[in-house]
Amino acid sequence: MKTGKKYSRILFCAAGCLVSASLMAKGDTLSVWTMEDCMRFASENSYAVKKQRYQTASYQAERDQAIASFFPSVNASVGAQYNFGRSIDPVTNTYNNVQSFYNSYGLSASLPLFCGGRYVKQWMLASSNLQMGRNEIQRLEDEVAMNTMQAFADAVYYRETARLSALKLAESERNLLKVRREAELGLRGKADIAQFESQVAADDYELTRQQNLYRSALLTLKQVMNFPLNRTLELDTTLPEISLVATESDAESIFDRAKTSNPSALQAKYRFRAAQLDYKMRIGALFPDIYVQAGVNTDYIDGYTQSFKKQFRNNLGEYVAVGMNIPIFDGLSRNTALRKSRNAMFAAREEENESLRQLHDAIEQAVMDCNGYAKEALQMQRKVESDSIAYRIALRQYEEGLVTPLDVQTYANTLLQSQAEYLQRVWLLEMRRRMVNYYRYGSLY
Repeated sequence: MKTGKKYSRILFCAAGCLVSASLMAKGDTLSVWTMEDCMRFASENSYAVKKQRYQTASYQAERDQAIASFFPSVNASVGAQYNFGRSIDPVTNTYNNVQSFYNSYGLSASLPLFCGGRYVKQWMLASSNLQMGRNEIQRLEDEVAMNTMQAFADAVYYRETARLSALKLAESERNLLKVRREAELGLRGKADIAQFESQVAADDYELTRQQNLYRSALLTLKQVMNFPLNRTLELDTTLPEISLVATESDAESIFDRAKTSNPSALQAKYRFRAAQLDYKMRIGALFPDIYVQAGVNTDYIDGYTQSFKKQFRNNLGEYVAVGMNIPIFDGLSRNTALRKSRNAMFAAREEENESLRQLHDAIEQAVMDCNGYAKEALQMQRKVESDSIAYRIALRQYEEGLVTPLDVQTYANTLLQSQAEYLQRVWLLEMRRRMVNYYRYGSLY
């Protein structure tokens, strides 16, 4: 056997499958990343979050525009006209063939007095969309953090299972070496050697499989975090404590808080609010529009006896007007838009109810899973201790000739499986515990 290569890999993994200390790209110092660090990095560097920030900035601009619509609109105009050929003399009001230059100036303002409340609803809608945009940023950050939490737990789990596989392979190698020496002394047969060689091969395969799973999980974590793939990411493998954070009776109280603060629930609420305001704006479009206008204008005519200054002052005119636009018939477009907006409002209300129901179910499930995984983790912890003792006893009994090598392998495999299941339950408990705290306090880290 090529034991040199095997032992080098075993020693590497048996040391905890720790990634050796090195430098990041361009000389950055490597640090240990906790779950909170990974979630925070992912939220800050998410492309979806960055795009939503730009969208929210557009909502801010729309809100400012809605506020500005309450102020009068002011327009200024300047015109120039050059006449040649037959034209009317503005002084004598007769036709002539004299070339002339005409220059006009105007300033006007318009202010809506009544428009069915559309401008008020437009401002309220823009403000609601701005709140929805800010809430969407928080929802996306939480979503990215949740995905990172899952990817982090998977990476740490496979890293630890690789470490356990490496320790088991090292133990099998030592047992094989011991059996070979005993066979040289005539104490063991070839069948025992073959049995332990088979166990070593199986453990070697399992180690390779777990290492590949760890590398794949680590790559997934980097992708979720938007972390540079060419940089080293060393994870904190400290196991979280096993503790209960909620009881079944806490689910309702957690839901009462979450339905007014959870980003997913708030997002559905804002969408219903936006649909409601749009419906009210469609109703306002059925009413007449009343507006007031005012302005001043003057002009200058070249060739007239008065100077530009006198003409500008003497030709100055002012006006004030009040107008009304009454919608009578427009091909049922307003009526159709009103019906579509009403249906959209009803659909948004159902979506909000569904979102609240899903939130309630998610909280119930998280609380139940949290308590269930806590009990399972404690039970698996005791099972790991028992399986470890059973394996040591079986190994000692084999040395005394009381059990076969197959029995030793069975106990060893049972111990490894118990250790892996214990790690799985601990990380499942940690993720559910964070989800319960997220629904309760609104933060994952």
